[in-house]
Amino acid sequence: MKIGYFSPSYKRPEKSSTQIKYPFVKLVVRESESDEYLKNGNDIIVCPDTAQGNLCRIRNWIIDNLMNDNDAIVIMDDDYKNISRWEKQKLIILNEDELQEEIEQLAILTKDYGFYFFGINIVTDKGAYREHTPFSTNKYIGGPFQGFLKGSIPRYIEELNLKEDYDMTLQHLHMYGGCLRANYLNYDVKQANKKGGCAVTRTSKEEEKQFIMLQKKWGSNIIKRDNKSKRGFDFNPILKTPLKGV
Repeated sequence: MKIGYFSPSYKRPEKSSTQIKYPFVKLVVRESESDEYLKNGNDIIVCPDTAQGNLCRIRNWIIDNLMNDNDAIVIMDDDYKNISRWEKQKLIILNEDELQEEIEQLAILTKDYGFYFFGINIVTDKGAYREHTPFSTNKYIGGPFQGFLKGSIPRYIEELNLKEDYDMTLQHLHMYGGCLRANYLNYDVKQANKKGGCAVTRTSKEEEKQFIMLQKKWGSNIIKRDNKSKRGFDFNPILKTPLKGV
């Protein structure tokens, strides 16, 4: 199975940590920033300036323009530390060959399930790895790593560019009855301390606005607030689906 790996990058022209760790991932950058990215040694694909500035818009551009040459694509963040897996109670950081092998097997399994959307665990904590359920079929798949098989797949909603991963998960659950998440694989990214990217538009006011929009779209029985969060009001929703699965 031929899989393309792409990472949209916006106003982060320094050498991508994702590309340092996994050189097969290509950055997708707007034309007006391309020279600066190239100057810092990044391997890039150039998109029109009009495709950037909104996370959902650039992700849709990648699906619409880069899927044709692949059986599947993976869209990753540009600020990875690594991807790892739990094995015999140990967390093992994957090299580039190991990662590609793991993802190809995951994509094939996704196809066997009849799904079109796959991902990996959102945290590295050992407690989040469900040892006896290495896969989930109805759980949230985070934006830093989202994989798509070629076929009839939904597109990202531009108005939900800070909640796009929740909405994309729910769209696939609604259309195909599931998506595949490998709980034994997980990612570690630098989201909280990087300039550029979503940080350009991410504010508490916009987070709350999009949370309300997402909840109105899918209903308060599906999208719930995390009232137990230590951060007080947490804009990251709790996703509850009525679909059977794990």
